[in-house]
Amino acid sequence: MANPNLMNQKQIIDVVKFRWLWLAISAILLIPCIAAIIYLMSTQPNHAPVKLGIDFTGGTILQYAVKNDVTVDDIGKIRDDMTKAGFTTPIVQNINNNTGAGLEEADNGGIKNIISVKTGFIDDKTGETTNKISEIVSSAVESPELVQTTSVGPSLGSELLKNSVVALLLAFLGIVVYISLRFKADYAIITLLSLIHDALFVIGVFAIMSIFSNVYVDALFITAVLTVVGFSVHDTIVVFDRVRENNRFLAKKYTFNEIVNASVNQTLARSLNTSLTTLLTLGALYFFGGSTTKEFIFAMILGIAVGTYSSIFFASVLLAWDKEIRDKKAGRKAAAGA
Repeated sequence: MANPNLMNQKQIIDVVKFRWLWLAISAILLIPCIAAIIYLMSTQPNHAPVKLGIDFTGGTILQYAVKNDVTVDDIGKIRDDMTKAGFTTPIVQNINNNTGAGLEEADNGGIKNIISVKTGFIDDKTGETTNKISEIVSSAVESPELVQTTSVGPSLGSELLKNSVVALLLAFLGIVVYISLRFKADYAIITLLSLIHDALFVIGVFAIMSIFSNVYVDALFITAVLTVVGFSVHDTIVVFDRVRENNRFLAKKYTFNEIVNASVNQTLARSLNTSLTTLLTLGALYFFGGSTTKEFIFAMILGIAVGTYSSIFFASVLLAWDKEIRDKKAGRKAAAGA
């Protein structure tokens, strides 16, 4: 039930009054992300907004445990020697083994680094190609031990990419249909814009990381984006539901902007507490969990943080702005009819 003394409650923040500030913050967050996405889509052969891992492109990753220090020159030598040996665009990375994560088959004791070698799909029944790569790695570093091999066929990777895109589109479509039925069509459009805002930020940050840190995304990234979409729409629905309830009973007493502002303040503590507890859990997983899930957890942290921001400062501002525009149009029509 709406509180008839809505304006007597303490207002922590005036989201409508400072709407240009919140929109400016969103622009500052999104412009570099969109620029990075456009750059990758225009420069990559597959036109993807991020660099895709072998889950989507197909390929083979070999991981070697090394007990000695590995230098940048060592990594460069492995890459150059593999290119000379005929391997197409090999990707060689050094993963520091502070936690020992990812070593499922090797003894973690004394291992300082993991050398990750990614190349095209290797259908290596005889082991000849794998042995050739191992020889190249051995020529650059001392006593590397092959601890893990992962292969994904090109057709399987392509199918997974298509299914991931379909899953994202269906999630967005389902949310729009639900919000349209639960609230109104304009609420659904604003919710969709808010979700696009959040998804663009997460994908854009990983696009920037792809450009500057050579980060590749896998199927877990899609899982993270889908989870972020669900979490973000939950926060937005909480705010919209309170706006609708207050507007139903108090529209004659207060302006819509006042109702939106008060509704955001009423749900602010709930939204922040929910997000904070989730972020604390994710933070613990990020710092103390395995390296194989770090990028997934990081995407979740980014998404939940920006989703909380957008539900409070972006979606609510757009809702108030949309009502202002519709009221002005109705006023002009009424004036023209008179």
